[in-house]
Amino acid sequence: MLPSPAEVWRIFHRELASGELQHHFVATLLRVLVAFCLAMGIGCVLGIAMGANARINRWLSTWVMLLQNIPALVVIVLCYLWIGLNEVAAITAVALNKTAMVAVSLREGMQALDPKVREMAQVFGMKPLARLRFVILPQLWPYIAASIRNGLAIIWKIVLVVEFLGRSNGIGFQIHLYFQLFETAYVIAYALSFVSFMLLLEVTLIRGIEAYATRWRGAADTSEKNG
Repeated sequence: MLPSPAEVWRIFHRELASGELQHHFVATLLRVLVAFCLAMGIGCVLGIAMGANARINRWLSTWVMLLQNIPALVVIVLCYLWIGLNEVAAITAVALNKTAMVAVSLREGMQALDPKVREMAQVFGMKPLARLRFVILPQLWPYIAASIRNGLAIIWKIVLVVEFLGRSNGIGFQIHLYFQLFETAYVIAYALSFVSFMLLLEVTLIRGIEAYATRWRGAADTSEKNG
């Protein structure tokens, strides 16, 4: 049976007052942050390398697509079997599930770069780091912003599954506990606590990053109108 909003609200306040909600919320949040940073960092490096070098793309493309199509549950179970029921396995499983998606997105971004801008950088003899900073990354920002948005939306859900299957704390662990006790109101209260936080993050941070990533479009439109 679906509990009333008032009952869920009472449980939320009770868990908040006892400190249980904060404890498990922070545990989940730390896993999300670490896995997200690893996935974005490794995925961006792989994606840029694959988009810039055809040989690297041919060598890594099959592995990336294979990893992208393996179900998240399989990756989680294998990491727990190979590494053990610990934090390293949990973070690795979550990061692996997202890294391939980031790499594919950044590879597509690299392949969509404006060749005229690339040629201009070569004509002016820009060094590789300067070319990356002033030519490549500004054009890749929309793809990076999209990866950030999708990454956070997917990673926190995978973290809950990881905690559900093999951790002793976190929102997913609490959901597993109250699932076994058939306490629907507790499950909803813990789930909504993190959903609310992710919505707040979307409104405050992610939209700001997206606006920053696409700010050049507004400037380009203004230049065209003035021209």
